[in-house]
Amino acid sequence: MATNKYATIRYNALDKCFSNFGKRFYMEDLIDACDQAISEFSGSNLGIQRRQIFYDINFMESEQGYSAPIEKIRDGRKVFYRYSDKSYSIKNQGLNDNEVEQISSSLSILSRFKGLPNFEWIEEIQVRLEDTFKLKGSSVSFVGFEENPYLKGINHFATLFNAIQNKVALNVTYQGFRQTEPQTLLLHSWYLKQYNNRWFLFAYDSENKRVGNFPIDRILNIEQSQAKFIENQAIDFDEYFDDVIGVTVFDTPNVEKILLKIDKKTWPYIESKPLHGSQKLKSIDDEKVQIELSLQINHELKALLFSHLDAIEVVQPKHLREEFHRISSNIYEKSK
Repeated sequence: MATNKYATIRYNALDKCFSNFGKRFYMEDLIDACDQAISEFSGSNLGIQRRQIFYDINFMESEQGYSAPIEKIRDGRKVFYRYSDKSYSIKNQGLNDNEVEQISSSLSILSRFKGLPNFEWIEEIQVRLEDTFKLKGSSVSFVGFEENPYLKGINHFATLFNAIQNKVALNVTYQGFRQTEPQTLLLHSWYLKQYNNRWFLFAYDSENKRVGNFPIDRILNIEQSQAKFIENQAIDFDEYFDDVIGVTVFDTPNVEKILLKIDKKTWPYIESKPLHGSQKLKSIDDEKVQIELSLQINHELKALLFSHLDAIEVVQPKHLREEFHRISSNIYEKSK
């Protein structure tokens, strides 16, 4: 079977051709139809190859596909394709084995949301799909996700999710770690992000006129506001976190070059699991490996570096090296 992401689009395009008995579709016509369908869907002009169409036809004819009755009719030196049964279409068929397997895999991912408030429908639809398509259920878990079912404030997740989806402003009672009293904020929720087993809300704060980052475990209460929702026209969240580790992005971003020395014993771990996408190898000697990062220096970066204890040495920038030296000295003094 063709495994690329446009396979279903090609199958549907071919299905339309094979179902059209008013026109003869030769191989060039099938290629054009698939190219046009993909272009309309994605804007891409991939240029489908002949062999790909042959693979698709073979799959559609197979039992693993749709068992489609495709006939090849010779017209001189050329061949055109259509269904031998005028009433046939893959849209009239049940799911094939591969589609059932994909749905089953998707259900196992969806099951992560079971138990979250307002997400009870997921469990209901899972049961319906398993019954309708005779999906093979299993009580044995074979994939483990990092999650914290005891996280405080998780009961607010569904409310925030719905507010983002439905563009509803909220009055949020919030108390940060350093605040002695809670405060009520008018927030326009834009994005939810998970980091280090916690959930964070990114929302526009009307009073302070800025985008804030609010851990949902510090939210005490949420009420719907009658204020007009302010939509996100400022931030592309697909790129917003590119220059940071974690969720802290400064109002005036300052990306710095960070030079680190890694112990040789720790390097295989850092190499296979880079600290950040910007990680570059600079040099290797008998004892140390030197790497470079390009990042905003935030709390999450410092915590990550400290988690490696003495296996990582900060070389540059100077202010970060001095900060690590000061903190290390304080730890030493308190441990004496």
